[in-house]
Amino acid sequence: MQTGYLDHLRTVLADIEAQGLMKRERQITSPQGGQVTVAGAGGQRQMVNLCANNYLGLADHPAIADAAATALEQYGFGMASVRFICGTLDLHRELETAIARYLGKDDAILFAACFDANGALFETLLSEDDAIISDSLNHASIIDGVRLSKAKRYRFQTSDMDDLETQLKQAVADNARFRLIVTDGVFSMDGYIAKLPEIRALADKYGAIIAVDDCHATGHLGPEGRGTGALTGAEPDIITGTFGKTLGGAMGGFITGPQAVIDLLRQRARPYLFSNALAPAVTAGSLRAIEIARGADDLRQKLTDNTRTFRQRMGELGFDLLPGETPIIPVMLGEATLAQNLAAALDRRGVYVAGFFFPVVPKGKARIRTQMSAALSAADIDFAIGAFAEAGKEVGIL
Repeated sequence: MQTGYLDHLRTVLADIEAQGLMKRERQITSPQGGQVTVAGAGGQRQMVNLCANNYLGLADHPAIADAAATALEQYGFGMASVRFICGTLDLHRELETAIARYLGKDDAILFAACFDANGALFETLLSEDDAIISDSLNHASIIDGVRLSKAKRYRFQTSDMDDLETQLKQAVADNARFRLIVTDGVFSMDGYIAKLPEIRALADKYGAIIAVDDCHATGHLGPEGRGTGALTGAEPDIITGTFGKTLGGAMGGFITGPQAVIDLLRQRARPYLFSNALAPAVTAGSLRAIEIARGADDLRQKLTDNTRTFRQRMGELGFDLLPGETPIIPVMLGEATLAQNLAAALDRRGVYVAGFFFPVVPKGKARIRTQMSAALSAADIDFAIGAFAEAGKEVGIL
């Protein structure tokens, strides 16, 4: 490779480092859970984990692991094929049927990740004659998926219904044939819940379709964990989601909705047509995770209790928290270096968190995004709050 190009890359990396924006990975040597074992220069340490998407604590559930192991023995390691050639198992159709029934839709289609699902949705379903109206804080996968589409693009300020109506009016004035509103169900960096009843009312008024990315809701929010639609009483037309968070925490995404939508995606969605089928073990484990999540009211209650306790006590300590009701509780810090310093101070005290900063969040909005889990014990919560109190004083924010 050309030396000049590599020098350019090194300069970019040095600039990222100088701005305090370098992201570093730590190695976990245990199953994902409320506590994890982390490898480091001084050996392995047990840490309280506050930054996994493991909302119900199912990532190391023995019944899910058993289902995955059984499928591994029965079907082997992988399919070595895309779905329409020779990669479709009976398990794949079982999982598609199960997630569709769980969320009250006609059918579903599986992807390697929800990033791929969002990458497939808009290009497949819409053309240059149509319009996409997207929330300004939508996940990066939605933003990238919208870019792949030739549809007209409109953006509304997060949860601003007046702005949404303005954009819908503009799409109508621009003679868009079909109009699709897309939003996160729960905004992953802020924990806010989309205003689905109001969005539904505007969609009906202007003849629009609603698509919701419910990755941070499916399995733990609403009755039976059926997500933001069930929570708010306003069902979206199309839902994209993942098995990589609450529903077992492995990988894999899906789109669920009307039969014609799923049928067309199965014919034309490029991330589906040109990617390997989900591995049998992941598929079987995700099936079992849906069964468990559907009946896990006890775990949802524990998650709610942990969320309420952590939010209340952190607020009493004086931390700047974004308001909300979901298990996502951002601790706002402003500058990237401060977020990294607090994360490092917490690491030294045995609390596993991550600082989030540009480009993951806007400049000046750096934070530590804490996430509650049903896997966290009361003792874990107490320990973490005590560590935050000490670390906050150490870095000068308390």
